[in-house]
Amino acid sequence: MEQVLNLALPFFGLIFIGWACGKWRKLPAEGLVWLNFFIVYVSLPALFFQLLSKTPIEQLTNWAYVATTTFSTYAMFALALVAGLIFNHGSLRPATITAVAGAYSNIGYMGPGLTLATLGPAATVPTALVFCFDNALLFTLVPLLMALSGERQSPASTAIIILKRIFLHPFILATIVGVAAAAVQFHPPVMVDKMLTSLMQAAAPCALFAMGVTVGLRPVEKITAEVPVVLAIKLIVHPILVFALLTWIGGFDKVWLMTALMMACLPPALNVYVLAQQYHTHVAQASTIVLIGTLVSVATVTGFLWLITHDLLPTFAVAP
Repeated sequence: MEQVLNLALPFFGLIFIGWACGKWRKLPAEGLVWLNFFIVYVSLPALFFQLLSKTPIEQLTNWAYVATTTFSTYAMFALALVAGLIFNHGSLRPATITAVAGAYSNIGYMGPGLTLATLGPAATVPTALVFCFDNALLFTLVPLLMALSGERQSPASTAIIILKRIFLHPFILATIVGVAAAAVQFHPPVMVDKMLTSLMQAAAPCALFAMGVTVGLRPVEKITAEVPVVLAIKLIVHPILVFALLTWIGGFDKVWLMTALMMACLPPALNVYVLAQQYHTHVAQASTIVLIGTLVSVATVTGFLWLITHDLLPTFAVAP
């Protein structure tokens, strides 16, 4: 158990420190703008580039893994969408935000730091693949459903929005450049490599602290029946489904299997709240789901880490 706590508590501890600072000093939320910019546009892209550019290119084309993990995320989106439609009396706009909350893990801020700390550098490629294709899926589904719900945009405008969100996202751009560098075996100059390494090392602590502050600055609204249902889908059903499917298909490296499980068991991403604000719908509930989900995930993520580190999960049909 000490090993599990040594893995989990530093991550959740950084979130708690950020949350406590947000509650203590009551500084304006605008102060987070530059920190978030640094995390999203500088530090985390450096992390993805550094890790992927040093990866053998043949590891980056495991399409069976991509299809299985992406399908699992889609299944959770569909299940949470049905729940959202029931709880919101058939209204598609708030139900779409509910669906995102049930499927979109915090794979940007928490994912890379936790998987690499637990499983080592071998988790780099599966972490990047899950991140890229989950984001591509969700950045496609949300604008489409919002357009169907009455958002006043032409099909061409919707398509442009989808393409921009997928191909201009800094994480995905960094992944594409990293894969290209791996393909041609490009190695940056030593001075550039050291700078990228420094930026990469700042990614996890800055991201987790900023996440804690952001959560701490938001009030908790009324907790409706929708919240526990969505969190059960996200924190319990999602990791179990992706693990069951990958194990059933078989042939995947154990580290890749555990990476998919860990990425799926993470709490709802802060982007759930961002999307709710962008579309001016379900904002209070999105904030509550992110906050409560982050708190509950301390127990659920730690539980899955305990199962992983003690080899208590079935791993039949998994490649050595």
